[in-house]
Amino acid sequence: MSGYHRGEIAAQERAGLTRQAAHAEPVIRNTVPAVAADFLAEQPFVVVGGADERGRIWATQLLGRPGFLSVPAPQTLLVDALPLPGDPLAGSLAGAGAGEGAGAGAASASAPASGGPSGPARIGMIAISPATRRRMRMNGRAVRDGGRLRVDLDQVISNCPKYIQQRRHRELAPQEQAVEQRTVTDSDALNPAQQEALRAADTFFVATASDRGDADASHRGGNPGFVEVLSPRLLRWPDYQGNAMFLTLGNLELNPAAGLLLPGWDTGTALHLSGSARTVWDGDEVTRTPGAERLVEFRVDAVREITAASPLRWSEPALSRFNPPTTG
Repeated sequence: MSGYHRGEIAAQERAGLTRQAAHAEPVIRNTVPAVAADFLAEQPFVVVGGADERGRIWATQLLGRPGFLSVPAPQTLLVDALPLPGDPLAGSLAGAGAGEGAGAGAASASAPASGGPSGPARIGMIAISPATRRRMRMNGRAVRDGGRLRVDLDQVISNCPKYIQQRRHRELAPQEQAVEQRTVTDSDALNPAQQEALRAADTFFVATASDRGDADASHRGGNPGFVEVLSPRLLRWPDYQGNAMFLTLGNLELNPAAGLLLPGWDTGTALHLSGSARTVWDGDEVTRTPGAERLVEFRVDAVREITAASPLRWSEPALSRFNPPTTG
């Protein structure tokens, strides 16, 4: 798959950035360059977006020792990891098969990015290095291959370092090395502690899918306070100047389903949200938000918080110089 779909084109036209989008389009490839394969081999985690068995969109992370991401062929990514029990995508990715749907066209609109015995799971991925502020997006079709995933890539996109907060991986101190019990908690709204975590966030990841089922995962960053919690079930954040591709907002033009992942950089806890999103293109709230070219509102339908979701721990962030100020 190459080029922009109609939702992305509509968003580009609405933003008045058609020319810039056309200039950026050639960076969308379906193969991984050698230098990018080396980058992937260094990473200890990758963020994955897709649909669960009910068609709800979620964002999650898969983890492993550096080398768990490999590129045996330019259009193939191997992920030597599967979601752990309780992960919102555990069922759909563990059951992803290469049946009649492998390599075929669109998934059904009712389950836009899910896989299963009848075919591969359509997933979006983003590998990000907080230490170097490098990132890379990959979208494709995943099938389970034993205890790992094989992903046939449709899109490979290198992104700029804007809005990435720099963090260094740190080793756990001896007193932190006790094995924490993994717990999974579900709800349909954010509790007060989860709301505060979002208000303090400087980074989250968002997963979307087109009406054809092609999934995408993307990064959002800003100064703490850039995510507004309007109610226990409604969030809002600014959409800052980017690469003019509008891969996320283009999907939302066609399909409002979305998922968020808020990683606990210093705790290992993961906060997963699934719901629907819409773009606010203009209005007083946009003009009052520093740096915002648009706003995105996200309505929460499901919340899953998992403790001990990741063994990785990271330093305090050095905030990106590109982050606009916040009004909070």
